[in-house]
Amino acid sequence: QVQLVESGGGLVQAGGSLRLSCLVSGRHFGSFPMGWFRQTPGKEQEFVACISRRGDSTSYADSVKGRFTVSRDNAKSTSYLQMNSLKTEDTAVYYCVSNRACSTRAGDYEYWGQGTQVTVSS
Repeated sequence: QVQLVESGGGLVQAGGSLRLSCLVSGRHFGSFPMGWFRQTPGKEQEFVACISRRGDSTSYADSVKGRFTVSRDNAKSTSYLQMNSLKTEDTAVYYCVSNRACSTRAGDYEYWGQGTQVTVSS
């Protein structure tokens, strides 16, 4: 059974930083790209970032480019999302996702974590 478990969310002031982690079990972590989405109430899931299986290619939403960094440690079966210069509009539930290829479409991802809340206060 594949499981994705996020951690690291919380409350932070605007301009601050957080690092989210996603621990994967039940599949060979290094064989699949890893992504991050976020969602706020009443809105659709929004693509945030994705990293290739070897970590040599990344993609980001324009809204987070230059502020967020996605990375992975295949030895630890863990993906990370470093979030700097946080803004109030970054407030959302953040989900770790996995698929056979990076995609900006939520429907393309088969495996999802339970989500972790990030709240950025002004």
